[in-house]
Amino acid sequence: MLNDNRQQYVIQSNDLKGDEGFGKFLGVIIVFVMFLGFVQQTYESAMACYRDMMIWLNDTNLTGLWPF
Repeated sequence: MLNDNRQQYVIQSNDLKGDEGFGKFLGVIIVFVMFLGFVQQTYESAMACYRDMMIWLNDTNLTGLWPF
């Protein structure tokens, strides 16, 4: 019975300063890791293409035309 005349207030805070910095930092880390993965895939693809071309040139005896 004591709570019938008591007003209750809900305090809502929209302050996201604490979580916002961590979210941005985590987003930057994720994008950086994705970039490193893209660089790794590109490098591996280029090296595989180069290696296959060297094998093909060696098999066709065109290695005398290659500058190195």
